[in-house]
Amino acid sequence: MAISRRRLLTSGTALALASALAACGDNTGRGSGTTLQQWYHQYGEAGAEQAVRRYAAAYKDAGVRVQWRPGAYDQQIAAALLTNAGPDVFEVDGPTLDQIRGGQVVDLTDLVKDVRADFHPVVLAPKTYDGRVWAVPQVVDTQLLYYRKSLLEKAGVKPPGTLDELVDAAKRLTDPRTKGLFLGNDGGTGALGGTPLYAAGLSLITDDGRPGFDDPAAARTLGKLHRMYADKSLLLGAPADWSDPSALVQGLTAMQWSGLWALPAVRKALGDDFGVLPFPADGPSGKPAVPVGAYGSAVSARSKRRDAAKAYVKWLWVDRTDYQEDFALSYGFHIPARLSLAAKAARLKEGAAAEVVRFTADHGYAQPLLWTVASRTAYQDALSHIIKDGADPERELRGAVSTTEDELRRVRKKS
Repeated sequence: MAISRRRLLTSGTALALASALAACGDNTGRGSGTTLQQWYHQYGEAGAEQAVRRYAAAYKDAGVRVQWRPGAYDQQIAAALLTNAGPDVFEVDGPTLDQIRGGQVVDLTDLVKDVRADFHPVVLAPKTYDGRVWAVPQVVDTQLLYYRKSLLEKAGVKPPGTLDELVDAAKRLTDPRTKGLFLGNDGGTGALGGTPLYAAGLSLITDDGRPGFDDPAAARTLGKLHRMYADKSLLLGAPADWSDPSALVQGLTAMQWSGLWALPAVRKALGDDFGVLPFPADGPSGKPAVPVGAYGSAVSARSKRRDAAKAYVKWLWVDRTDYQEDFALSYGFHIPARLSLAAKAARLKEGAAAEVVRFTADHGYAQPLLWTVASRTAYQDALSHIIKDGADPERELRGAVSTTEDELRRVRKKS
């Protein structure tokens, strides 16, 4: 999924930070013998922290000290992996190719050998390199387009099935009180990421390792996003950003891009007065697109308790399917990473939730492992200039393609 990253902390800063916070976690294990340090990023869903502490407390073979980490978690992990003061077990939006090839994480292939085919292939692929699995997916997160049925019906607008229809609908739904579409307070730069490219039938990185958006269709599609900005169809400056559904619920917008996690709040506030859609297709080769991501559980190569850490990861994220289903569906709203769990989950079998599961299976994509931080930053900068400034899409994308080519050459040299 599209997540902006700032510059990594220096390893010295990370060491001091990790040492200072080491006492912040609860030892939810036995209190004697082996004690593992486990890190999570700070989830916003009520009850999630208590749940992971409960899981840790139930583990009998080691103590587990859970740390709930606020702030720039990805940067914290990147820095901690370079020190001896980091966690044994940690969740990660990755790991990155550099972390894998740099020997910073442990190969976990053996943990999933009997159930590998049961993990959602879209979220397992970015955690797989050279045929080996480097993190065990925890849940599937996805983003989608919510719309207010009553507002579309009042305006005589059908749910958009193409990007051109979305542009037209956003304009027709805009009035002095309500904007047609909310893609985020930055106009969609952060939330959309590569989704419009996939909707045009393109990609971030091709299967043979080339930039996937060096194509006139990319400029055509991204230019349409600027049209909505220029038309003043986009809500900007909302009290809460795109990940919070309050703009849709409060009637500030008729359509909103947000996450599956928002579905319970939307349903509670609006009842049946909403629908869900994938990002609509654009052009003759286009297809609907659904961005999919997953935090995974990984083990630090610097851990002095690697075998114990691996055993805990297997217990929690492979063996304890009851905890996996609980974590996915009881705190916020996510799809279990295991296909068998998603198929039997009652809350995913009806209504909008069932539609999202289908969208994810049919149209889901994940950021490829070769999509590096530098490539992502260059593309996000280009996207911002296109959407907000009306910059020439072809010129802006040439720079992003060039950076991506440089990054792909860099990673190939390390092979």
